[in-house]
Amino acid sequence: MSLTQCNVHFTQQPERIVWFSSPLAKLLKLNGRKSVNVKLGRDTVPATVRTINRKGHHVFLSAGLRRSVRIPKTGNVFIAAAENEEIQLGPLIGILTDSGTRSSAAPFGVRTSFVKQLLQLGQKKAYFFAFTPRDINWQQETVHGWFLDGGGGWIRKVVPLPDVVYNRLSSRRAETGAAITALRDRFVKKKIPFFNWSFFNKSDVYSLLDKDPEALRHLPESVNNPAPEKIRELLEKHQFLYYKPTGGSLGNGIYRLTYHPRRGYFARYRRNGANVLLRFNNFSSLMKMLRTRHGSGLSSYVVQQGIRLIEIENCPIDFRFHMHKDGNNNWVVAGIGAKKAGRGSVTTHIKNGGSLMTPEHALGRTFGDRAQEVLADAKQVAIRLSEAIERNYAHTLGELGLDIGIDRDANVWMFEANAKPGRSIFKHPALKEQGRASLEYILDHCLYLSKFRRKEESS
Repeated sequence: MSLTQCNVHFTQQPERIVWFSSPLAKLLKLNGRKSVNVKLGRDTVPATVRTINRKGHHVFLSAGLRRSVRIPKTGNVFIAAAENEEIQLGPLIGILTDSGTRSSAAPFGVRTSFVKQLLQLGQKKAYFFAFTPRDINWQQETVHGWFLDGGGGWIRKVVPLPDVVYNRLSSRRAETGAAITALRDRFVKKKIPFFNWSFFNKSDVYSLLDKDPEALRHLPESVNNPAPEKIRELLEKHQFLYYKPTGGSLGNGIYRLTYHPRRGYFARYRRNGANVLLRFNNFSSLMKMLRTRHGSGLSSYVVQQGIRLIEIENCPIDFRFHMHKDGNNNWVVAGIGAKKAGRGSVTTHIKNGGSLMTPEHALGRTFGDRAQEVLADAKQVAIRLSEAIERNYAHTLGELGLDIGIDRDANVWMFEANAKPGRSIFKHPALKEQGRASLEYILDHCLYLSKFRRKEESS
């Protein structure tokens, strides 16, 4: 497949005709060809071929052809020539998302800004659009997608099913329902790459990596749905534990449990926006409190070995590693945020009083001259952990958020992996460039999955 970028223009002829500028016709080996099949997404339409004496790489599509193959807009995209008398424009890439609150200016609610950033960045690389599950017409194999217009607003166009789907659906509950499960399966049956498949539960990742020796070296001991006897055993073994809901996020419902042989048992958690610390004389009193607060909900909890993390001003530090697959299908570290826990907080979440800093600042404060060496090692571990998750996971992954801890001996630990990581770390002024790089990786990986890549990139 030969591949190049071209500039697409529209003309008014009603017939199905495609004109190629002379240099482009020569590059695509179309000289002397009378007709060609024009493909976009899943649609293929035959058209008459003509050449036009013009410099550069230009394609002119007649109104008749444009309507038949549903080309959404003019501008720069890739054009690929296959062996079977077919040329393909694109790629056509859809971002699947949704929101409970929508407006014409913000069709995807709070996610509109992120979607717009991605579409703006991808405009000169592909036909990028966003859509919701309701926008798909499976009978006609089309999508009523949302494209950016020239003025920063939105315009809707019907296009074929895309070459690649980037899944940013935000509801855990919806993803486990029959409708979204069927939607994902339909894309797979049509051999349309679909990443990221779904949210992880905390227990999922540990189950995935349970028999992966490379990953296990960096995982704290964890037990899903532990019996009280197991919690007591682990408390005596490790002195402190984290007890958290398998499907939780933003630190909600997490307890830090501590055992002091002479002082008893302690539970630290967050309630009504404030940090709470309780002391219990015996283990049964601690469990009674947990049962009172959660009842049968405790069956969906996981208990995890506590790690003595590095600290600044007696506040623990952990790290969010935002990982991406790049245009060559390799895992890379796109951005790292260091999160310092608020005083007395169970977690480092910003909403719970935590603060964000750069990893260089945090590690410089704790490891001094060794900071760069420790950071380089942590990056390598994060890449190996991402590779381990991917090789043990049944579906296509292109993005991960790893919650990483570094202990006082510079050992690297992974506490959680998120298949649809938030982007709050990129709000830090020093991490804005990494946020842009993260978007570029998404675009490049979509190009990789669409198979729109140059010969030297597809080895």
